[in-house]
Amino acid sequence: MKRFFITWTLCCLGIFALAQTDAFLETVNRDRLQRQKTGMMVLGGWAAGNIATGLILRGQTEGPARHFHTMNAGWNAVNLLIAGFGYYGAMNGDPTSFDLYQTVQEQHKFQKILLFNAGLDVGYMAAGLYLIERSRRGGDKADQFKGFGRSIILQGGFLFAFDLVNYFIHASHNEDLQPLMSSIRFDGQNIGLVLTF
Repeated sequence: MKRFFITWTLCCLGIFALAQTDAFLETVNRDRLQRQKTGMMVLGGWAAGNIATGLILRGQTEGPARHFHTMNAGWNAVNLLIAGFGYYGAMNGDPTSFDLYQTVQEQHKFQKILLFNAGLDVGYMAAGLYLIERSRRGGDKADQFKGFGRSIILQGGFLFAFDLVNYFIHASHNEDLQPLMSSIRFDGQNIGLVLTF
């Protein structure tokens, strides 16, 4: 009878621990997906604002300013698509479908994407500087190079700040998994979950 009681108690504790783990992972994943949705809403808002002002001001300006606004509208049409797909993906992500490994993997994968994008953003700004420098040679496309270059520097600068801020926001939540990760023990041959009461 005593053995049955101990076995039954351990089974109940195990079931309780698994339920707590699932609830914990669901919360972590729900928060991560919400941060992604918020980021995509910011990107989408920036894109929509740039498209609207670019299309309006394009028709009211000439020279490099016209090309600046044209590029802003065109560049942000792409940003709006990225934001839409990103938001859709985060909105349809099921926070209950990720196990511990997948949760850690998703958290770090998104951070790597943000850092990679920040590197691309530096490249965009360098390309913008090149176009401005190229415009100094004169020629038929000097105004276009100057306007496009200024726009690409602006857009690259925004995206650089956006990607880095989002990276640091997501990285600051890496510790959210610490309570669960610290309860896992591996001795070289066996893996176990330590319950602390």
